[in-house]
Amino acid sequence: MSAFQGSKINPDKFHKSQFKFYAVLIPLAIFMALPIVYIFSHAFKPIDELFAYPPRFFVQKPTLQNFADLFAQTSTTGVPMSRYLFNSIIITTIVVTLTILVSTMAGYVLSKKRFKLKSTLFEINTIALMFVPAAVAIPRYLLIEKVGLINNFWVHVLPLLAMPIGLFLVKQFIDQIPDDLIEAAQLDGATDLQIFFKIIIPLVKPAIATIAILSFQIVWNSVETSTLYVNDESLKTFAFYMSTLASQVSGNNVAGQGMAAAASLIMFVPNLIIFVILQRQVMNTMAHSGIK
Repeated sequence: MSAFQGSKINPDKFHKSQFKFYAVLIPLAIFMALPIVYIFSHAFKPIDELFAYPPRFFVQKPTLQNFADLFAQTSTTGVPMSRYLFNSIIITTIVVTLTILVSTMAGYVLSKKRFKLKSTLFEINTIALMFVPAAVAIPRYLLIEKVGLINNFWVHVLPLLAMPIGLFLVKQFIDQIPDDLIEAAQLDGATDLQIFFKIIIPLVKPAIATIAILSFQIVWNSVETSTLYVNDESLKTFAFYMSTLASQVSGNNVAGQGMAAAASLIMFVPNLIIFVILQRQVMNTMAHSGIK
C-alpha cells in the first residue's frame, strides 16, 4: 500500500515525473494560443504593417488609431458605430437572461413533472437538434413575417429563445437531482417557484453556465437576423456592422482593414472572457449530461 501511495498519478505537489506532461502540454498550449495572440497583435497594427510583405505576426509599432477610426466611423446611413455596439449589448443581455430562464424552467418541468405528452415534447426537442439553421431558414422567415416581427427590435430576441441544446443539457442535468429532495421540499410547503429558485437553480449552475456561453456566442456573433429581417439601420447589430465594415469606407477596402481588425478584436474579447470564466462549469456539464 505504501508503495502505491508513493506513486500517485496526480501528486498533490510538484513531482519530477510531471515533466513529461509539461513537455507536451506547454508547447501545445503555446501553439493553440497563437491565433489569440495574433488577433490582439493585428488590431494594433498601423496600416503599413497590416499590408507589410512578408506579413508580420507581432506588431512592431502599436497604435490605437484603428480603434479611433472605428468609433469615429459612421455608416452611409448616418448611424454611428456606437449604436450598433449598443444594440448588440442590449440584445445579448436580454437573450442570454431569457434563454437561461426558459431552458431551466422547461427542463425542470420535463424532468420532474408528470403530464401527458411529456416524452413526446422532449423527443420533438431532441429531433430539433438535427436541423441546422440553413435548413429552417425559409420556414423561419415565413413564421417571423406572419407574426409581424419583420423590422422589429424583438426579431433579434424571440426566435433565439428556443434553444434545443440548452433544454437538452438542463433536462439531463436535472434528471440526476433525487426526486426525494423535491418531495421533501413539497412536504415542507415549498411552492414550485421556491423549489425552482432555491433547489434547482443552485444545483444546475454548470448547465446554466453552458447555456450562457452557447446563447451568448449565438446572439453576439449573429449576422443573419440583421441581414434578413431588419431594414432599419438603427436596429442592426455590431456583428452585421463588422461584416460590412471594409466596404463602407467609400469602397476603399484598404482603408477599412485597420478598422476591421479593431472590430474583430472587440467581437472576440467578450467571447474569450465569458469562456475563460465559465469553462470549468462547461466541463462539468459535459460530464454529467451523458455526452462523451
